[in-house]
Amino acid sequence: MPAVETEAVAPTTGRPAYRDANVLRWLSAYAASAVGDTIYYLALSWAAIRGGSPAQAAVVMAVSAVPRALLMLGGGVLADRLGPRRVVVVSDTARSLIVLGVAALLLVTSPGLWLLAVVAVVFGVLDAVFMPAVGALPPRIAPPGQLARIQGLRGLASRLATVAGASLGGIAVAVGGPAVAFGAAGVLFALSVPLLLAVRITPLPTDAARPKSTPRRDLTDGLGYIRRHPVLAPLLVVIALGDLGFVGPLNVGLALLADERGWGASGMGLILAGFGCGSGAASLLLAVRGRMARAGLVQALALIVGAGAVGALALMTQVAAAIGIAVAIGLLTGVSGAMCSALLQTETDPAYLGRVTSVSTLVSLGLAPLSFPLTGAAIGLWGTVPVFTASAAVCAAGAVYGLCSPALRRAELPR
Repeated sequence: MPAVETEAVAPTTGRPAYRDANVLRWLSAYAASAVGDTIYYLALSWAAIRGGSPAQAAVVMAVSAVPRALLMLGGGVLADRLGPRRVVVVSDTARSLIVLGVAALLLVTSPGLWLLAVVAVVFGVLDAVFMPAVGALPPRIAPPGQLARIQGLRGLASRLATVAGASLGGIAVAVGGPAVAFGAAGVLFALSVPLLLAVRITPLPTDAARPKSTPRRDLTDGLGYIRRHPVLAPLLVVIALGDLGFVGPLNVGLALLADERGWGASGMGLILAGFGCGSGAASLLLAVRGRMARAGLVQALALIVGAGAVGALALMTQVAAAIGIAVAIGLLTGVSGAMCSALLQTETDPAYLGRVTSVSTLVSLGLAPLSFPLTGAAIGLWGTVPVFTASAAVCAAGAVYGLCSPALRRAELPR
């Protein structure tokens, strides 16, 4: 399967990623798209709530998850066959045209929830091809030794995009309703396209002698590559178990814990802010420091201690202590997650990056959220402390599994 991108080679200088103009162009494009995402989801949820019942609005918000999960692996195949930048550019162009069209419709008519549901489904399809391609881009724009820094920069951009997108989306809805918010999201998606086109991409070696294969064969080949790889196979198990044990307590359990302790919505918000500060600090540390020695061991140890902090959160009776624990969770899981991402990208053959990223994204964003209803039901039956403890044990089990893999435990990031 020959590579199709033949752009100028990305620079391989020793400059840190935060001083590399090529990386900064990519980061600007990523940030614009991420802010647009946040504004889009805010506009969609507000329009759905105004157009129907809470239950109908929830359905509109949830339907995008179905095509995203079902098509994610296919999106990875597409990124490897066509090149990740081409897929991201086409995806953001399509997203821009769609939301600008919705904004125009909302200005002249009230199309109803059916339109919002269709848009959500289409966005789910686009996300399925967009996410693997985004994950496959960093190794094509900078040397391997800068990938940890790029993960830190990406984490900072994601945090800032959430804050900026929520603020801008709220202002846009207040000023002109969902139509203006959709329009703002569309402009930001469009802004990312020329920035991406200006990024220099390292082309993959072209193997003209390799016979053409089908998408299904590419998918099977990619899954087999992961299964045989001494580092990637255990690493993906660590990612799956870590996310499975982490997202339920922090997304569903925290609200129930705050209600049980009498902390209220303000207390929950402060705890989430603490988590965000810890995660942002981890991203900043990696963006500045760059490489960490013994990355495989560091990610496992950080995950184990972070798992202990998740369990300890349910034991807190004072909101101030819970905030401190949340900061520690954000810092530790942020370091572990960034190390996992950097190892995944440096250990993967560039020809397989889209497919490997699609599997990682699927277990993180497709399968882990299935724990939401299970976490809520389990807390209703047994209470917060046992469920938080069990979730922490799942996280720790992932870390222990990684430590039991010699290849992963000894894995290093390139200098």
